Amino acid sequence: MTPQQLRELIALNTLVFETLGRPEQEREFNFKAIKRWGLDLIAGSRDGVTTFFTGVADQHQPQDVYEEAGSRYQVDEILTALPKGKKLYAHITMAEGTAFLIGELREGQENIEILRLPAASLLMAYCRKHRLPHAAEAVRSVGTATELVKHRGQEGKPVRFEQLPNVARRFLREAKKVEKEMGFGRVSLAYFGENKDGDARFRLSWLVPTIALFDIDLAERIDKLLAAFA
Repeated sequence: MTPQQLRELIALNTLVFETLGRPEQEREFNFKAIKRWGLDLIAGSRDGVTTFFTGVADQHQPQDVYEEAGSRYQVDEILTALPKGKKLYAHITMAEGTAFLIGELREGQENIEILRLPAASLLMAYCRKHRLPHAAEAVRSVGTATELVKHRGQEGKPVRFEQLPNVARRFLREAKKVEKEMGFGRVSLAYFGENKDGDARFRLSWLVPTIALFDIDLAERIDKLLAAFA
């Protein structure tokens, strides 16, 4: 079989499971999420205007004054809770092919942007910090959706759904539950059976909303599912 014939065979027999919809771009978070992202929420001033902003956790102290990205910041207080009446929302926005995580404090019609960071680098640091190695290893690209990929063994003709082992069926069943909560997802699975040593051979791609990975409960479930698929 030629490489071209093999590629066509894999494409025709790869199993695809979709939860239709657009990737979730915005989600409400609690104060603890800021700490989980490795940040401090700070009350102070930027260029002389009283506001809120974030900084790398444990890097600043009250009365600190520093410059960053052309702005002058003064730290008045490292907060231990969200300001009264305000809620925290975060969303993903794209700029020239790069995804950014934008965090905002909201109260009524008022929006205060407190963070704007590259989503991919923050996501990888977040996965390392919270011991989510399988998710971190699987990340291939980050946009409004993140592509998670696992690939093991030599490729061949993918088996039919009825021939999948229990671990693969369990993964697909639980992945659908997670996707239902997120409102979006796409799994493509080519399972090639086992090699002579009894090791599974497969290629798996899973698209999930990037913002959902910044929710620790969902991130842990996704990591656990990826760990079990072998």
